Amino acid sequence: QCRILSMHTLKPLDVEAIVAAAQETAAIVTVEEHSIVGGLGGAVAEVLLEKYELHVKFKRLGLPDIFVSQVGSQEWLLAKYGLSPEGICKSVREFVQA
Repeated sequence: QCRILSMHTLKPLDVEAIVAAAQETAAIVTVEEHSIVGGLGGAVAEVLLEKYELHVKFKRLGLPDIFVSQVGSQEWLLAKYGLSPEGICKSVREFVQA
């Protein structure tokens, strides 16, 4: 089972929701259509590790910190980096079963 929190902004970041999810679950996975550097995943990691020292499994899904020289549609880009619905499900299943 899993649940989804929609984090529509990084500022203000809903710290209470992140802390509650960490305390109530065994793992947190962030997903964003953005580079994993400087985005939601980093902000959540800061909350989990630095501010509250909540030790849960944690994974960031997003675009890698690389220059993408290929051009395609948004659907193509998301599929290429595992951010399609199927790719996200696969990554999350592998992560929680590890």
